[in-house]
Amino acid sequence: MSTALKATTEGTTRYRDRFRGQVADGHFRQSQELWMSSIGLGSYLGNADERTDTAYVLAAKRAAELGCNVFDSAANYRFQRSERNFGQAFSELFAEDRFSRDEFVITTKGGFLPFDGAMPRSRQQMMTYLDETFVKPGFCQVEDFVQDSHCMAPGYLKHQLDQSLRNLQLDCVDVYYLHNPETQLAEVSTEEFYRRLSAAFEFLESAVAAGKIGMYGTATWNGYRVASRDQSFLSLEQVVQTARQIGGNNHHFKVVQLPVNLAMIEAFANANQTVNGKNATLLEVAEQFGITVMASGSILQSRLSDGLPPVVSEAFPELRTDAQRAIQFVRSTPGVTTSLVGMSHVEHVEENLEVAHISPAALENYLKLFSKN
Repeated sequence: MSTALKATTEGTTRYRDRFRGQVADGHFRQSQELWMSSIGLGSYLGNADERTDTAYVLAAKRAAELGCNVFDSAANYRFQRSERNFGQAFSELFAEDRFSRDEFVITTKGGFLPFDGAMPRSRQQMMTYLDETFVKPGFCQVEDFVQDSHCMAPGYLKHQLDQSLRNLQLDCVDVYYLHNPETQLAEVSTEEFYRRLSAAFEFLESAVAAGKIGMYGTATWNGYRVASRDQSFLSLEQVVQTARQIGGNNHHFKVVQLPVNLAMIEAFANANQTVNGKNATLLEVAEQFGITVMASGSILQSRLSDGLPPVVSEAFPELRTDAQRAIQFVRSTPGVTTSLVGMSHVEHVEENLEVAHISPAALENYLKLFSKN
């Protein structure tokens, strides 16, 4: 097995080839010179307790066995517990010599206060945590935070990245996202926001050079979906320009994550972005800049897993559950590489990875559903 510290072309090709004849064409997609599964395992939801911890470890291991090699987490998910659960799962899989590190695309995020294992019981405890963990040691200043919860100062990100690597038991993560950077726009001007973004990108480029991350990106909720006049709007063109100013044409800003699902189709339907002075959708702009798109919220935190209208089952008759149909919609969206799905139970993993046995919907059929949605 390879001893590479991050995902590689060779490793992800090896992973893809493990499932030759077991999954349908189109389940694995090549992006950024890596083969990525069209369904990825998310880890946002769940209680902060040992029972959920155990379930996530088992779910991650089962996902790897069924053809999922994209794993997504964040420092603040379940107060660092989701990262730690993934770390345990990876450690066990690698120790058993069943998979190697270079076969997996592992992503995480920094930005929100993560806390440690549980939510503070009072605002005073929260502020004490912020002060003792970040401000007093000199990683950042209080004024770097907005809404007492979000920071992207370079020192803060360095602390968070190092913590995430310890949690995941890794030397390198393949993608490190700034987590909902648009949160900053609630309290700072657009000019100040891009100054802060530039400083964050400068740190992230240094982290790539240090071998701690493979590439970086932005994981957003509203930023890329809202109208350009909205206070929280992010221009992907301007974000890419910021990365170029820091890293030149060989910058490592390569991935964006945003919600795409049956209820949130803005990335495909709304021309709220611009590129070279022309209106375009987020997915069109991402393609032009060579940016990989990861879709979050594929089943909208289980709200799209049941009770979908008949037109959806008519569009995807080969699938047996609404959750599978919702995932099929996302992974069939032109321009989306991976449909991320929160799966904290083995039975959900097994149900949702059945979709890997079906090819993505043909564009003609997808557009018919899109027009009715």
